[in-house]
Amino acid sequence: MRPEIAIIRIKNLRLRTFIGIKDDEIQNKQDILINTEIHYCANKARNSDNMDDALNYRTITKKIIELVEHNRFNLLENLTGQVLNIASDHAWVEFASVEIDKPHALRFADSVSLSLCYSKNNKM
Repeated sequence: MRPEIAIIRIKNLRLRTFIGIKDDEIQNKQDILINTEIHYCANKARNSDNMDDALNYRTITKKIIELVEHNRFNLLENLTGQVLNIASDHAWVEFASVEIDKPHALRFADSVSLSLCYSKNNKM
């Protein structure tokens, strides 16, 4: 039997944090929008219906919220990398991607976003 790959998507997680290097960014929290995609083999969970055989997206989301709301970040790259570390932390994860939007970061643009990916097969 071929392994079944499950794809967990955490969409539009809206949080507030200190992000940036300008004075008003250092002094005021800003809205950010996080989208995460996590791929893992779901054969055990699909066949058992047991939570211990699945990745717990609630636990992952709580860790992301804790990181974002209780820290300060100068760079979107650093924040995105730390969220990706959480998303890809479990041994079952084959692939993970994170995109974080910083709305209103640029005049005349809806947002600026940064994406990073992890692949178990392409460790650097």
